[in-house]
Amino acid sequence: MKHFRLFATGAMLNFALICPAQQTPDRPADPGKQHQQSAADGHLRALSERLDLSADQQVKIKPLLEQMLAASEKVRQDGSLSNEARQEKEKSLHGKADKQVRKFLNEEQKRKLDQLEQEPHPAMHGN
Repeated sequence: MKHFRLFATGAMLNFALICPAQQTPDRPADPGKQHQQSAADGHLRALSERLDLSADQQVKIKPLLEQMLAASEKVRQDGSLSNEARQEKEKSLHGKADKQVRKFLNEEQKRKLDQLEQEPHPAMHGN
């Protein structure tokens, strides 16, 4: 009987140690959404650094960036659009997001954003 308890206890410990190792980490069901969120985080981080956004501004702006990136991804995946139509839709989405973001900026931040928008964006153009 003593051996049986020892065996049973050992089996339970082995089982307890093996089960967590076999579990997969939590991942979003949609990898595209994860990419959009990380892209939105990157955009937000860059804006925060360049415009000195407050925590409150960041909370308000992040959903706008996520929406813009999700809509942009749909436009890029739309095979029925010509390159010109795709570019126009992208431009429109960026303009809309820009207007929405500006609602949460003070005058100095808006001036800085105007300057940023005049600078070249090599990462966006593959340079």
